[in-house]
Amino acid sequence: MNQPAILTKPATGAPSQQNLALFRIYIGYRSLLSVLLLIMLISPNTRQLVGSLNPALYAIVALIHLSTSIPLAGFFSRRLNQRVMLAVFILDIIAITLLADFSGGIASGLPVLLVITVAASAVLISNRTLATLIAALSVLALLIDTAWLTFKGELDINAMFPAGIIGALIFFVSLMVQAVAQRLGRAEELARNRASDLYDLQRLNEQIVQHMETGILLVDERGIVRVMNKSASSLLVPERPMVLEQGRQLADYCDELAIQFERWRNTGLHRAQPFNPSRESSPVIAHFRDLQSSNHGEALVFVEDYSPVTQYAQSLKLTSLGRLTASIAHEIRNPLGAISHAAQLMQESPDLSSADQRLADIVQHHCERVNEIVESVMQISRRAPPKPEYLALEEWITEFVREYLKILNRPADITVDCQYKDMLIEFDPENLRRVLGNLLDNALRHSKLATGKESARVEVEVDFINHLCIIKIIDSGAGVPAADQAKLFEPFFTTVTEGSGMGLYLCKELCEINNANLNYRPTPKGESCFRISLSQRAR
Repeated sequence: MNQPAILTKPATGAPSQQNLALFRIYIGYRSLLSVLLLIMLISPNTRQLVGSLNPALYAIVALIHLSTSIPLAGFFSRRLNQRVMLAVFILDIIAITLLADFSGGIASGLPVLLVITVAASAVLISNRTLATLIAALSVLALLIDTAWLTFKGELDINAMFPAGIIGALIFFVSLMVQAVAQRLGRAEELARNRASDLYDLQRLNEQIVQHMETGILLVDERGIVRVMNKSASSLLVPERPMVLEQGRQLADYCDELAIQFERWRNTGLHRAQPFNPSRESSPVIAHFRDLQSSNHGEALVFVEDYSPVTQYAQSLKLTSLGRLTASIAHEIRNPLGAISHAAQLMQESPDLSSADQRLADIVQHHCERVNEIVESVMQISRRAPPKPEYLALEEWITEFVREYLKILNRPADITVDCQYKDMLIEFDPENLRRVLGNLLDNALRHSKLATGKESARVEVEVDFINHLCIIKIIDSGAGVPAADQAKLFEPFFTTVTEGSGMGLYLCKELCEINNANLNYRPTPKGESCFRISLSQRAR
């Protein structure tokens, strides 16, 4: 499987890797040169070319020169610096000059080797003054050795001319190589800076993509997800976002997404339609784009949470509804109050028959229900911002349940299971009372319908991976059918005839304005369970 290219950040402040490689090559060259010069001294065919004036000293100098390459190859080549290189080049100038002196000076041809040493120094030493000094020392050593051999009578005065020519060549080569090496050094530095900028840009892009709220997937022509960000994993597999890694088929993450992607790839057309990746996930919507710069049929898949869109539409609807209700509340309540008052007067009449009494009860009951609906919608339209406080969860829930049972004033079994004594949560206490009170009302009612006994459990768990505190309200009721779970928190949706359908919606709204989340998820035993998820704080 092809993987996207990953850049590595170039090291800053370290010696150039190219210079280090060249220095190792030069060490190999000088080692090979020493071996060849020794072989020339030993071989009968070349013995007369080298060491003619002093073979013993020639052999000693060549052996010493060869022995210095061992520590250079094993140690100094990994700790490249200007001082080491300067010492090596000066040592080579001395060794070549002595070897030439023992072989007859300029006539042996060995001084030409100084050109290679000077050229190498011009490449490896970035300081032009030091590189020029190496060239000057080479020329000076050559001229002094030639003058010395002339003084001893080994060479005539005419040998100074070729020595001067070689000296001029050494300076010319040094200056030319320095100019070329300087331009190459600037180009290498520019390339290193560009590579560093490219690396930083890549890391920045990765951070942006990973922390985007929109899920992004890179899918190849075989339908394999090569790259995906955290948001895509959370949106497609919310219950286990870190389990499925990239490199799988798109269908392994979501069948519906794979179907829409394949349809788009075959027809080139896509009509964005919201869908639920799993039963417990929020609705999402997908968009597809060809990756224009790719020749491998790769495409980008953008997955967005569709909940904000539906919530915004719902908010607009409820805002309009709240304004409408506020404007006609007075007109509704006046006749509603009159009807309720008339029903009460009818109920007080001693001549009222049992059938009429039943009708008056029905009128009174529905008047109260209409008034409750109006009050609920009014609360939505004029809801005040929360006033969060830090609450010691175990103590607060225990005290709340005690007060709740006292106000309920009838037999009911509510157990609290919270083993985290030191946990703090941030929540508006009044809002939390309304949420838990409404959820417990529903739990007791549905438990009684199913078992004949009002019972509920309040359990507190901790999601250590996501750092969440989860408050569970569990009942023994029949549960919510799968077809109704998606509409459970919609306003005016209810499964009981006497309900207004606003309780769960208000609970979810109160949780969201306190940075919490309310959802429904049955327990493994099939019990109904409403979960409040919010951030935890250690005390």
